[in-house]
Amino acid sequence: MNIVTYVNRLVAGPKRVSNSKLAGLAPAKRDIKTMIRHYHPTSDDDAIVDIYLAASRQAHSFLSEEFWAKEAINVREIYLPNAETYVATQDDIVTGFIALLGTEVGGFFVNPECQSTGQGRALLAHALSKHPVLELDVFKDNPIGRRFYARFGFEELGERFDDYTQQQVIRLRYDSTTL
Repeated sequence: MNIVTYVNRLVAGPKRVSNSKLAGLAPAKRDIKTMIRHYHPTSDDDAIVDIYLAASRQAHSFLSEEFWAKEAINVREIYLPNAETYVATQDDIVTGFIALLGTEVGGFFVNPECQSTGQGRALLAHALSKHPVLELDVFKDNPIGRRFYARFGFEELGERFDDYTQQQVIRLRYDSTTL
């Protein structure tokens, strides 16, 4: 696939996991059987990029489609090859991921159709089992992410303007060694 076709596909929107595949995956928190595993290069890439785009569009509607198309390419070509990435799966379907750069959370997204099912908590708990201290930036205008991190127990370290996105971001930290 050439780059023009790829970018056009990204701008058009992610391929959604068909409802038949998602049916029954996340009916209620108590029924979830989420598995966390290492990311498989190449075979997980499409699912991760699709989840990244769907969740980003939901939580970050203030950023443009052009921005997301460019970032999706970066996710695939730069971030995934250089990050320690874990995926959440249900019945072998990737439903979310967390990408770590040391103690920095570089990316953390759950398919919008599978949110509020404990998968984000499971991914974060797994990451904390590997790195007991984690830091990340969250957009100030992202109430979904901010609520999630607050409920999990992240503490705010400060706020700054991000030149790349032209948005305010809040720096958060979770330190499981002080609990």
